[in-house]
Amino acid sequence: MPAPTLPARSRRARTLAACAVPVVALLAVAAFVPLPFSLAQPGSTVDVLGTEKGAPVITLDGTKSRRTSGELRMTTIVATGPHVSVSLADVVSGWFRTDRAVMPRDSVYPVGDSDKEVSEHNLAEMKASQGDATQAALRYLRKSPDEVKVRLSSGDIGGPSAGLLFTLGIIDKVDGDGRGGDLTGGRTIAGTGTIEPDGTVGAVGGVPLKTQAAKRDGATVFLVPKSECSEAQANLPKGLRLVPVTELKDAVASLRALSAGQQDKVPSC
Repeated sequence: MPAPTLPARSRRARTLAACAVPVVALLAVAAFVPLPFSLAQPGSTVDVLGTEKGAPVITLDGTKSRRTSGELRMTTIVATGPHVSVSLADVVSGWFRTDRAVMPRDSVYPVGDSDKEVSEHNLAEMKASQGDATQAALRYLRKSPDEVKVRLSSGDIGGPSAGLLFTLGIIDKVDGDGRGGDLTGGRTIAGTGTIEPDGTVGAVGGVPLKTQAAKRDGATVFLVPKSECSEAQANLPKGLRLVPVTELKDAVASLRALSAGQQDKVPSC
């Protein structure tokens, strides 16, 4: 007499149950295994027209420095360190929060295996960025670097992404909007972007988090590299206007138009 057979539904249920056991076990292990990611969140912002840790961010020698109104705020993100363990639970939680971002660790820390190496690399990039910003600003202003000396101070903030804002700050300190007013128009302007000596604006990382930091600290306008408009629009805070830029002259023209109340002449993402 043949052995009794299980109904097809029961066989499928047993098969699924057998397959589920290793999957559940794998997920349980993965929840505690460090993953190659960093968790980032909105960082501080610094008004380049003001002071940082008691020292002027921009100091000029060889030309008169204007008294300015409004603010030009460079923006930052804060990320977990290169040796901080990030678990699957951390990653899943980060995906569902608008004030957090999960980023590949290599994109946050492309150089260096220790906190000291990372810090030194970031500060070196900041110093190089400040040099490029000074060259771009003086070239735009048609000033000789032999006559005008610029000193920039950003405290312990590192990286190259403040280049555009440093450049605009120097221009505002020297020439304002070119018509006797402030480049900011009295507004709080924030933004991000690298700068080349020829005025080319480059892309950066963590833009959605930087827009949140900007809004938190009172900005109503955010200058963003044009290539990152789509990224900047993700979770964009209400009331923060995105202004795309590809060249320094674009940023200056947009700020001058805003200062003059010519909203229709200002591009948007």
